Amino acid sequence: MRQIYHIIIKEFLHLRRDRKMLAISILAPVIQLILLGYAATTDVKDIPMLVLDQDKSSVSREFINLFVNSGYFVLTQQVNSPDKIDQYIEDGEVWIALVIPSDFSANMLAGRQTIVQLIADGSDANSANIGIGYASQIIATYSRSLMRTIETQTRGRLTFAHVNPEVRVWYNPELKSRNFMVPGVLALVLMIITMTLTSLGIVKEKEIGTLEQLMVTPIKSYQLIIGKLLPFVIIAAVDILLVITVAYWWFGIPLRGSFFLLLGLSGLFVLTTLGLGLFVSTVSKTQQQAMMTAQFFFFMPFIFFSGFTFPIENMPQVIQYITYAIPLRYYIVIVRGLFLKGVGIAELWTQAAALLAFGVVILTLSVLRFKKKLS
Repeated sequence: MRQIYHIIIKEFLHLRRDRKMLAISILAPVIQLILLGYAATTDVKDIPMLVLDQDKSSVSREFINLFVNSGYFVLTQQVNSPDKIDQYIEDGEVWIALVIPSDFSANMLAGRQTIVQLIADGSDANSANIGIGYASQIIATYSRSLMRTIETQTRGRLTFAHVNPEVRVWYNPELKSRNFMVPGVLALVLMIITMTLTSLGIVKEKEIGTLEQLMVTPIKSYQLIIGKLLPFVIIAAVDILLVITVAYWWFGIPLRGSFFLLLGLSGLFVLTTLGLGLFVSTVSKTQQQAMMTAQFFFFMPFIFFSGFTFPIENMPQVIQYITYAIPLRYYIVIVRGLFLKGVGIAELWTQAAALLAFGVVILTLSVLRFKKKLS
């Protein structure tokens, strides 16, 4: 253990002298979480909207005000001709156009059905679907209020069947996508930091020649590997504490589950990332090669196939099978379950078992390859 202890001290001395690496280790996770916590959101607000009001009545103006006062839409353009709608949408100045027909108020006052037109820019399918959903909700609410008004005015002679849903949203009652995305960002930051530090730290010693100097010392290969990896485990634990603190105090996202369970399951995930970082160091000769290898072969596939940005259920069946080989998939389920739902090991044991299997296999294979390189 004395040899391992001295290797760990050596690693921390290297880290202290390398100010850039120290900043990457401690400050980068906090900065990335804050930036991605605001940027990684699917909420759509202040949708630029165009209105073509062919009725120009008090009823149509009241209808338009429902959109403006909803908080979802911003009225940026009003036109008098349908020919001008295409140009504004093509230029990207508006996302949705509302067309009100000339007989809108007459039909409303007579109790007849009327049709309004919504034209959406579908180049951004996600924003278009959300905008159409908001608009449809506003129109449905307006229709229900008209039914109640007609029923009141006719003193019950005309009645309508009413279905009044009582919606209860569990785990994220405010429906903020940030509450869903920030725990995923925690997983993403932990993966990037631990894998990057491990691969760059070892490759850097290759470049400056100190790794060859260690190989000629009486230190055994397993002592060298443990001494190299343990500092990054400690740094990962510090990063987890920092990221949880920022998520709670900055974004107001409480950890509803067990803190110690999160630490333990994060340790299983770190086994995988350290193993991958060790593997990258064995196939790379320079730090630039290590960064490119990690980015293209691990970071990007993990982000796209883990469910962090795109729901796995919406992927083709073949791709869904591939996602089972992505360790980040299981860890994201763990952190979101612990942060949002407060679940325990009884609900997360399958993800924990998968991470344990991945961690043991990947780390063992990487250690064997690294020992072969040393010999």
